[in-house]
Amino acid sequence: MSAPARSAWDEEFDFVVVGSGGGGMAAALTAADSGLSTLVVEKGAKYGGTTAISGGGIWIPNNPTLRARGHDDSRESVRRYLDRLTEDRVPGARLDAYIDQGPAAMELLGRSRWMRFFWVKGYADYHPEYDGGRPLGRSVEALPFDTRKLGEDEKYQRPNSLKGPLGLWITAKDYRDLAMVKRTWRGRRASLTAAWRVSSNMIRRRHMATGGRALVARMRMALKDAAVPLWLRTPMTELVTEGGAVTGIVVQRDGRTVRVGARHGVLLATGGFDHNQEMREKYLPEGSRADHSAGAVENVGDGIVAGQELGAALDFMDDAWWMPSVHHPAGATIPLVSERCIPPSVIVSGDGHRFTNESSPYVNFVHDQLAGGHVPAWFVMDAKARARYPFAQILPGVPFPKAFYENGTVHRADTVAELARKTGIPEDTLTATVARFNGFARSGQDTDFGRGDSAYDRYYGDPTLKNPNLDEIDKAPYYAVRIEVGDLGTKGGLVCDEHSRVLREDGTAITGLYATGNTSASVMANEYAGPGATIGPSIVFGYVAARHAATASAPRPAGAPGGTP
Repeated sequence: MSAPARSAWDEEFDFVVVGSGGGGMAAALTAADSGLSTLVVEKGAKYGGTTAISGGGIWIPNNPTLRARGHDDSRESVRRYLDRLTEDRVPGARLDAYIDQGPAAMELLGRSRWMRFFWVKGYADYHPEYDGGRPLGRSVEALPFDTRKLGEDEKYQRPNSLKGPLGLWITAKDYRDLAMVKRTWRGRRASLTAAWRVSSNMIRRRHMATGGRALVARMRMALKDAAVPLWLRTPMTELVTEGGAVTGIVVQRDGRTVRVGARHGVLLATGGFDHNQEMREKYLPEGSRADHSAGAVENVGDGIVAGQELGAALDFMDDAWWMPSVHHPAGATIPLVSERCIPPSVIVSGDGHRFTNESSPYVNFVHDQLAGGHVPAWFVMDAKARARYPFAQILPGVPFPKAFYENGTVHRADTVAELARKTGIPEDTLTATVARFNGFARSGQDTDFGRGDSAYDRYYGDPTLKNPNLDEIDKAPYYAVRIEVGDLGTKGGLVCDEHSRVLREDGTAITGLYATGNTSASVMANEYAGPGATIGPSIVFGYVAARHAATASAPRPAGAPGGTP
């Protein structure tokens, strides 16, 4: 549509961000730092997007936290690693922008008194064996945060379903240790620390958050310090254009239509099309169209569709940040990350064969699952597995809830053959598969798929075993759990250049329109560099967009100030 005269804007800012996840917030903080009056609009009643319900890892090589710990990378090694992952599917200029601007983005965030991070040392890159990969990892995480400091804004923060009982808070490293509570002294010490934290929280009445919730809470505090307004329950309904350039947006706010001018541009950070069933069926491959996504419920492709309407190009629409998952009888999707490293277990297709390395990075696991049409798959384990390790948010030794059996998610049997009959898997095949795997467990080497060879595989494995990912499946009862193709969000979106500008099919930029996060086509192509390789690029390209917008045109007189949630 044509833009109204400036006097027709109900509100006007230099820069408008649509979406309040990590990338949107990072862009808003950068724009404010660049001297731009900035507004963040959020469709939902809670801020934080999928970032808030994620593990909160950030994969940005050579960031200040890593450098402070002496973990410096050569730029060339990072580029070689990303080149190997992306296989010429991502323009070099965009990879260069990610590598070169990432440290600057984290330095800017670090100037806030609230933004503090730690290195998750040992959480390996997802392909540490590749040239440039790092077995010690490059992922950082926000320090735990007491969300009481948010004041009134605490009640508007998106909750995380992984919140521990009685206020227990754990970081990614804590979880790794606690998962071995039945196996290692480190795990037992971690359980004592957990108990102390519960007692401390009860006495001090703290509301501690970790992971994505801690990151979002800290960014929200930084936005408040920067006086950047955040409008909740404010869906964007239209991009406003003039002469082919984006000059503002139309939103619904408090029951009325509001026109918001954006003198320097609009950033779309609205997530992917995770919960848009029509788009899933149109773009995603067979076997992954059922919605088992753990992305924010508001992610229905709004920004992608809005960009399409202006002629934007799309890429990677047939891919997602896949995650093998269990469908909880109550409706929730439970991602399986550490669980696939449980030693006395295999994952098999409906015909009873293993089809990949169970402990491999989750995106790669599901790529192999989809390529073979193994939907659903079956997670087969024995009584030792259930006694020793957590599974799908169920503590070691705790029985599967009755509802899991009633809806067919879990089957239990006294023999592997009986388990096969209950699941419809060929009896002889499953028995042979388990027997072959047990041979690998005894030798300590999986000659079929190399399970346990990678530092990534071993991160969540059992360090008391010869191979942390291999142990015999030999103690009754036996269990089979139905594994669905889930995701953490979709990967495909608007094609952007190295400045985060949205591009048309002919490669020209749509003036005034930027995108980041899962609204944009992934800079990781079909791969996943390491823990936090979704949030990391979202932050970096939000930063890049705001810096570019600040220099794209001369600012006009300031518009009206912003509002409140």
